[in-house]
Amino acid sequence: MTPQGGRRAYAAISAVAAGALALTACGGGGAGGDKNDGKKDRENAQRQQAQIKFGDEAASTGPAAPVAGAKTGGTVSVLQRDSYAHLDPGNIYVSDEQSLASLIHRGLTGYKADATGKGHTIVGDLATDSGTPSDGGRTWTYTLKDGIKFADGTPITSKDFRHTFERLFSQVITEGPTFIQQWLADKPGAEYRKLLPDGPYEGAHLPATVLDTPDDKTVVFHFKQPKGDLPYALAMSGYSVVSAKGDTQKAYDKAPVTTGPYRIKEFKADKSMTLVRNENWDPKTDPIRNAYVDRFDITFNHQYEDSSRRLIADTGENRTAVSFNNQVDAANLAKVKADAGLKARSVDGFQPYVGQMNINLRKPELKDIKVRKAIAYALPVSPFIRAYGGDDAMAIAGGLISPTVSGYRESDPFGKKAKPAGDPEKARKLLEEAGKAGMKLTFGYINTPEGQQYSNGMAEGLKKAGFDVQRQEIPKDTYYDVVSKVNNKYDIFHTAWGADWPSASTVIPPLYDGRQIQDGAQNYSQVNDPRVNADIDRINGITDAAKAATEWNKVNEYLLTEVVNVVPTGYYKQVQIAGSGIGGVVYDDVLGGIDPRKLFVK
Repeated sequence: MTPQGGRRAYAAISAVAAGALALTACGGGGAGGDKNDGKKDRENAQRQQAQIKFGDEAASTGPAAPVAGAKTGGTVSVLQRDSYAHLDPGNIYVSDEQSLASLIHRGLTGYKADATGKGHTIVGDLATDSGTPSDGGRTWTYTLKDGIKFADGTPITSKDFRHTFERLFSQVITEGPTFIQQWLADKPGAEYRKLLPDGPYEGAHLPATVLDTPDDKTVVFHFKQPKGDLPYALAMSGYSVVSAKGDTQKAYDKAPVTTGPYRIKEFKADKSMTLVRNENWDPKTDPIRNAYVDRFDITFNHQYEDSSRRLIADTGENRTAVSFNNQVDAANLAKVKADAGLKARSVDGFQPYVGQMNINLRKPELKDIKVRKAIAYALPVSPFIRAYGGDDAMAIAGGLISPTVSGYRESDPFGKKAKPAGDPEKARKLLEEAGKAGMKLTFGYINTPEGQQYSNGMAEGLKKAGFDVQRQEIPKDTYYDVVSKVNNKYDIFHTAWGADWPSASTVIPPLYDGRQIQDGAQNYSQVNDPRVNADIDRINGITDAAKAATEWNKVNEYLLTEVVNVVPTGYYKQVQIAGSGIGGVVYDDVLGGIDPRKLFVK
């Protein structure tokens, strides 16, 4: 889904990693302390491993199943750390924006959760079902529901979906997922843009042999290769519908025409956002969203410590407050786990994120593999895990694929589980062999309390190995925008990523395909290895999921041992708490956090 702060993942968990696992493109969190937590972790991972089924028309019919005890009305205060950098669906990929999108945007398909937030079905959202495949999965047909409208009252037709997918090829969109664009163009990396470089804005369109809209209610995708995962991909926020009439191109990113149960009444970047009801949303068309709350008052710049303190205190307006994405801060994790009253107001679960320190291969001084290996062995991961709450928050990561992703195999080539503080002696020897003792490293870090803490500790570990480390802060709101620039100035910087759906095909290709290097893309280390590129093409053609998982793990091992472009740090999990006046508080496995669609004011 998606940098931390985006993705989905599922699979078997090893006993080693059972204590705390992973995230999904959002923020890291924690839980733990109970003697049964290990068993619970294993059960959660096994549940996430299960394939999510595709629903028929009956499963796709609204309204959404009621939440027990729910009432309509009231205002919920939402305490968020980061302001929203993107509101245009095509640019939405990080998890906090995906949580918001669950309230304001809709697409052809979506995930319908059961009452617990644990069991999911892919259903038709604006479409009548999850899709009809033909031609061996190369063609997919969708029929739109009756009575669907944008917030401005304009009916949603197939022309809007044609516009939605065509604009994704233009430079208006730089940050969102690229799966479907690549599939339609049958091209890897950024080559898909050549199919329709200006999108629909200069009057050109995709041919009907690629994307067909034969009438106002029918959308047909034609791929050259079978795409059995299309219903999963279409459920991503990045593929939500955009109004052809209301598209303001770049400006759409700040003021989109919404389709969900809420519309944006006011947005002051870095300060606040107000969501109110979208009167043109019809619950009879929506099997996914409940929408009990009248209004969401969202404020930003609440660090985890601040939101945790307010929600734990549970006084005044904090009683009807929540955070969609902020986790309980590290200092309060044990308190929340130990206090029965606080624990009753909290939820936790896995997010399939894997943290990794990127080594910028664009920098000439980092092209020597001995230097990269020196970084890998020297880098301490304990400061990172400690900054987010220790073992209650995450486990040491040995590989690039989360233990919750199908086909996971334990890996630890740099010995981080045995030496989480790093191996400065081995690293120093490698650095001296490369003739680079005293080499300068520019370490870019996110300007949050956690970022300050872990970057200090990690920098000290690298210095012990003989590196001259210069730390440089990056604003939290634009962190991923900055580090995803091809010409960013940082030698090393941390990111986290989780699978968009149950396959490493949503991990390895977006992060390590050398043809995917462009501003805004997720190949943060800018690795361009011919073997990796060829393996991506080969494995994407394997239709047997188990065989594909085995092959993806081989790429994982090759990257870690022969390329060394990243250093894994942690597998994430998350704990969140809400005020006592909030009902319907459920941790949703797909969103990787509290589900705002089920919330109500008691």
